[in-house]
Amino acid sequence: MGKEKNPARVGAGVNEGFFSRLYDNFFSNEIVWPFTKLLIKGLHLFSYSFRAKLGLISPKPEYARCVFSGAFLGKSLGYKKISMIEFGVAGGRGLTALEKHAEVIGREMGIEIEVYGFDTGKGLPKTNDYRDLPYIWREGFYKMDVEKLKSRLRSAKLVIGDVGETVAKFFDDYNPAPVAAVMFDMDFYSSTVPALHMFEADDSRLLPRICTYFDDIGNSAFDYNYCFSDYTGERLAIREFNEKHDKRKISPDFGLLADKFRESWYSGIFYVHLFEHAKYNEGVFDKETDHSAELSL
Repeated sequence: MGKEKNPARVGAGVNEGFFSRLYDNFFSNEIVWPFTKLLIKGLHLFSYSFRAKLGLISPKPEYARCVFSGAFLGKSLGYKKISMIEFGVAGGRGLTALEKHAEVIGREMGIEIEVYGFDTGKGLPKTNDYRDLPYIWREGFYKMDVEKLKSRLRSAKLVIGDVGETVAKFFDDYNPAPVAAVMFDMDFYSSTVPALHMFEADDSRLLPRICTYFDDIGNSAFDYNYCFSDYTGERLAIREFNEKHDKRKISPDFGLLADKFRESWYSGIFYVHLFEHAKYNEGVFDKETDHSAELSL
């Protein structure tokens, strides 16, 4: 048997590795990169996983990036199967995209991915809590046609009910593979808080670092972004989670934020860090990988 490939290169060919090495020296040029990006995206150059890593998969490139990140870490740490979740499914556009990304990336990277979608199925409830941003979200927004959506799903499972109740019973009722990525589109602060309880589960239920995407923190160009603050909505829920937990923290992906070609959705990518997880300190590259060569003159 041949040696198993580095998970970083699973689903990626020699040309992709060559492209990665060229990026800093040539393709990262402000003039060259926009055209290169259009070429890669339009012609579907390279593997699906590699394009997901670059944020060049549509629809929902932010979901594709999270799927790639979760699959990469899971594969690197030796997991055979992982789970990915969307909170706030509504009509199902995000969940169907997540399902497709998981199927293709999982197949390319050699790891099985389960997908779950949480929703009440009834649309947004009435709220008068200023933390829920009722001046943006209204009662009845985002109702789901449950049966219609179920008929469109190939493998993803819907978890219908009040999020506080469904999260509390999720691991017992579904026995999912360890959670590797979570997408939050709950809109309300009061819904996001119980959803974050997912990250209080036993280490065996979670990867040591979980890629997450928060849709409603003011990370797009819509007019209402001036309404978001650190004291309402998802931002407040994240802050309170961090204040409550000493060894589990939610933090932005600072690598994406430093990208000079950053997309608006980059600011919605966060990682949940489980510092006391048994696998937190395990390396994610082949033992033979020597990064010191990158620092040589």
